[in-house]
Amino acid sequence: MVKNLALGTGRRKTSVARVYLRDGKGGITVNGKPAENYFPNAEHIFTIKQPLTVTSNEGKFDIYVNVAGGGITGQAGACRHGIARVLVMYDESNRSALRANGFLTRDSRMVERKKYGRKGARRRFQFSKR
Repeated sequence: MVKNLALGTGRRKTSVARVYLRDGKGGITVNGKPAENYFPNAEHIFTIKQPLTVTSNEGKFDIYVNVAGGGITGQAGACRHGIARVLVMYDESNRSALRANGFLTRDSRMVERKKYGRKGARRRFQFSKR
């Protein structure tokens, strides 16, 4: 049986990531695939690894992530948030470094809903003087 060292939940936009921290050699698995295969863009992989870099925990743990909802960028942000929370749960001394870089703060920006009588959330129809 595999033992989880810590569990954490990360959120961004409409994405939710469940993160499991385990002993290992630094592998990151997202929805059963290596992170490099799941995220097509190198920027997203960089985003995910930021909390590990800041706390100098690269290569110490295996991280398993189940992420659902939203798009690729939102999922990457949710993974980063979840990994940061897991590292704090595992070792409280990581909190100050992660807090200083803003990784523990949930990005609360959401897509504004579309209103009736409009083409989008704020876009109006073209005005005709005559």
